[in-house]
Amino acid sequence: MIEVRWHGRGGQGAVTSVEILAVAAIEEGKYAQGFPSFGPERRGAPVAAFNRVDNKQIKIRSGIYHPDAVVVLDEGLVGLVNVAEGLKPDGVLIVNTSKTAKELQKAIGFKGRIATVDATAIAREELGVPITNTTMLGALIKAIGIVKMDSLKSPIAHRFGRLAQKNLTAAQRAYNEIRLSA
Repeated sequence: MIEVRWHGRGGQGAVTSVEILAVAAIEEGKYAQGFPSFGPERRGAPVAAFNRVDNKQIKIRSGIYHPDAVVVLDEGLVGLVNVAEGLKPDGVLIVNTSKTAKELQKAIGFKGRIATVDATAIAREELGVPITNTTMLGALIKAIGIVKMDSLKSPIAHRFGRLAQKNLTAAQRAYNEIRLSA
C-alpha cells in the first residue's frame, strides 16, 4: 500500500488533488482512498489531505501517520508545519519550491529524499494562476509512480471541463521538470 499526505492551504486544491488521484487509481483497477483532515479552517489556513492506493482492498480507516510520500503545495508551510513528520525513512518529500533539495534539507533538517519542482511558476505559465494542485500531481507521479500520467486525463477532464487540457499540461511539465535527490 502507498500512503500520501498532502500539505496545502485552504483554497489551494489539496482536497481536489486527493480526489483526482483516488479516481485515477480506481480507474486503473486499484483500490484507493482520499480524504481531507480539517475543521473550520478558512481560505489560506494550513490543511492536510491524504491518499491510500493499493492493489488489494483497503480496510484501514484511520489517519495516515507514516506516509510513503508527502506533497507540499505551498513552500510557506515548510517551517510552519513539520511537513516531514512521520515520513518513512525511504519515503520522499515533494515540495513546490524554486530552492534546491540541499537548501531545503538545511532549512528543515530533513535528511531523507527530497524532490523539488517550481510548481508555482509552471501553474502561472500554464493556468494563469498560482494554484499548484494538479501541477503537483504530475510531480508525485514521477517521484513514486503511484498511477500512470494517462490515468489523470479522465478525472481531470471531469473536474475541470474546458480547463482540463491546461491542467494536464501543467501536470506533465511538473512530471518532466521535477528534481529528485538521491
